[in-house]
Amino acid sequence: MTAATATAPPPAPHPLRSRSFRLLFTGRTLSLLGDAAIPAALALAVLEATGSTAALALVLGCAMVPKLLLLPLGGVIGDRFDARTVALTTDLVRCGTQLVVGVQLLGGTPSLAVLAVSEALGGAAGAFAMPTDAPLVKGTVAAGSLHRANAAMSVARSAARLGGPALAGTLVLTVGPGWAFVLDAATFALSALLLTAVRVKRVPIPRRSLRADLAEGWQEVRSRDWYWTSLIGHSAWNGAAAVLMTLGPAVAVQRLGGGATWVVLLQVGAAGFLLGALLADRVTPRRPVLAANLGLATYALPLVLLALAAPAPLTIAAYGLAQAGLGFLSPVWATAVQRAVPAHALARVTSYDWLLSLASMPLGYALAPLAAAAWGPEVPLVAAALAVGGCCLGTALVPGVRRFGRDG
Repeated sequence: MTAATATAPPPAPHPLRSRSFRLLFTGRTLSLLGDAAIPAALALAVLEATGSTAALALVLGCAMVPKLLLLPLGGVIGDRFDARTVALTTDLVRCGTQLVVGVQLLGGTPSLAVLAVSEALGGAAGAFAMPTDAPLVKGTVAAGSLHRANAAMSVARSAARLGGPALAGTLVLTVGPGWAFVLDAATFALSALLLTAVRVKRVPIPRRSLRADLAEGWQEVRSRDWYWTSLIGHSAWNGAAAVLMTLGPAVAVQRLGGGATWVVLLQVGAAGFLLGALLADRVTPRRPVLAANLGLATYALPLVLLALAAPAPLTIAAYGLAQAGLGFLSPVWATAVQRAVPAHALARVTSYDWLLSLASMPLGYALAPLAAAAWGPEVPLVAAALAVGGCCLGTALVPGVRRFGRDG
């Protein structure tokens, strides 16, 4: 065949034309919306019931600690067993835990112990659910549709970020926070029902010891310089986000015009995330990992502007830009990982990704107020900006990051 007669391959069909992915997308979108309503509802419910921020910290810690401890095991389970079955089971567990919390709150006299145990069980289930996302997407769409599938998932996630808080506010102000948990339980139940009809391609791994499975997953991470160096940048981003979420509200109230400024900043950030995800659906960069990491580095801008108490419109715009960088990274990074990592190790590799990313957030939450008390908020905000900017921009020096192309 000559160059004159050669034709380009037909474009891959949109992933939503696949029945299995359509069912997966619908279930995940519903559960994301339900989950997005929970943080505000949980905070208000616990504070109303106990009047104690320490009680709220206890409940939040009970959800986070089991998740961090069990994530590597969740990755092994996701690779060793059918990811669809694991996801379905964890949906049912989380349906039960959220329903228990909802009933407790609707009863009017919730038990702090029951809330804490329920959130701990839900967090543990999340440790097994999160590593299944990548195998589920990869196993339900054609290889050429991976990028658009991840972009669709990211758009759903950003839409939930926009709609979730509004939904929570409506439920809390009208029928009470307990119904937010009942709604979340219903979305998990519906997601589990839809998963029963999903067909997922699977590459089983040979049965070995747990230690061997964990070691193989870690070796997959270590063997790719573009991957583990990017994870350092992503971890720095999460730690910086924790610093901003801890100190930002006080800076906004005291120096930028009040609490309304903080609310607008968060909403503009949610809109920016959505725009970034929509852009990722339309644009496929030649060097996806490099482009995504450079976009993530923009998170340094709102941190510096908050430290300088810059005008509110400028700070808000910078935060919207930074969140757009995150919205762009999410599907681009997911596609890169799914194409480059063997299917039999994908859940384990993804679990290490989540572990390193989430582990830095408690550190940021803990250190930010201590540093602010000692030196003022400017010091931790600038330090976080230098960390996230330096780590994300520094990945450009890594040969594997620069070489990584569209096809992995």
